[in-house]
Amino acid sequence: MNSLFILLIIYFLILSCLFNLITMNKTIIINQYNFNYKYAEALVMNLTKEQMISVPGIGFENHPAFTLGHLTTGSAMLAEDMGAPYEVPAGWHELFSRNGPGDPRFPDADHGKYPSKELLLSELNQRHEKVKLLLSELNDEVLAQPIGWRFNIYMPTLLDLIVFMCINHEAMHLGQLAGWRRAMKLPSALAAL
Repeated sequence: MNSLFILLIIYFLILSCLFNLITMNKTIIINQYNFNYKYAEALVMNLTKEQMISVPGIGFENHPAFTLGHLTTGSAMLAEDMGAPYEVPAGWHELFSRNGPGDPRFPDADHGKYPSKELLLSELNQRHEKVKLLLSELNDEVLAQPIGWRFNIYMPTLLDLIVFMCINHEAMHLGQLAGWRRAMKLPSALAAL
């Protein structure tokens, strides 16, 4: 009886540690995802409608309106991978989705197709909230499931994909937007956070 009691205590301690590790990983992801949203807001907060679609030169074709829309569709695709329906406003998938490096397309030159900064931020925030809710509901078994995508040799599980999309993918594009601001001779947005 004594050894069974000790084994049960050890079992529950291990479960508690695993639960804390999963919760900690989710918390870290959500904290970074929240930071990315706040940084995105800061990067565009003082931009005019014209600046939102300006291209200051070669290499800066992903203007702020495209970048915010692209991050929105990326978060919608992630929500779909996490079990929710893919939801973005009509026409956004075609306007903002890309197939990653090597995709020869540039953002549409018809500036009239781009939504307002306010709508772009609102939709990005809604997708972020959806992903965070879904993440909070996923258990370790689901997070460890393999997922098929172009980088699964490096990031083979759903958790890997979530970390990439919530942190890396967004940070890459927000870094491009920070470079765009410099090319436009605008002050640092990071300093405003």
